[in-house]
Amino acid sequence: MACGIKIEDISIPFTEGKIIITGIGSYILTVCWIVGITNAINLIDGLDGLSSGVTLISCLSLLMVFALNGSPLIAIVLITALAGAIVGFLPFNFNPAKTFIGDTGSNFMGFSLAIISILGVAKTYTALVLIAPIIILGMPIFDTLFAIFRRIIKGKSIKAVFKPDKGHLHHKLMAKGYSQKQAVLIMYGITAILGMFAVILLESGIWKALSFAILIIAIVAIGNKDVMKLMSDDKDEEINEDHIRKQD
Repeated sequence: MACGIKIEDISIPFTEGKIIITGIGSYILTVCWIVGITNAINLIDGLDGLSSGVTLISCLSLLMVFALNGSPLIAIVLITALAGAIVGFLPFNFNPAKTFIGDTGSNFMGFSLAIISILGVAKTYTALVLIAPIIILGMPIFDTLFAIFRRIIKGKSIKAVFKPDKGHLHHKLMAKGYSQKQAVLIMYGITAILGMFAVILLESGIWKALSFAILIIAIVAIGNKDVMKLMSDDKDEEINEDHIRKQD
């Protein structure tokens, strides 16, 4: 913030209006954004390749948004550099991982995303671009918010926020029977969909973005139905095999 990195306005979604923020309010909002995104990426770092892959997809989505919106060159260079670094690292971090990113790495990625997203929208004048980073980073943001509320409700105190649990999205997916790789790929897909939604929203407007979202929801619903049927068939086969073994 001492170098001029701060949020000075917030767009009103789906309008050209803005809320101008000055003084202490700007500093508080900037700190909350930086600390929030930094911790959001750190908190989803629960499976091999998850935080690095989600960050890479977020970088590519932000790069498209910055390029389409004519954002400052420094933001485009930095987001490209971060994406390039992760491309070199991710093959060694994906399951089964040969090396791990650790808290230092995930915190650095989250901090970088928070700062670069501010740089990328600070000098632009399109209202929608100001909410694009929130949409792109929607999965880690909402996973973190849900974790905070969940821990407060269960622990009945603010201190419970700092106690780890098994309620994150990747834990829920694995509890449903998905493997580590499948859970990671599903979360990659969610991040990619949110990124494309943000790009379409910026480039083509709300109606085309909503059409894209409805299409994806329909595809996922149909695909999920087929997957559940296959899983059910596999379970039936396993039960029949166990029954035959017992008879033998």
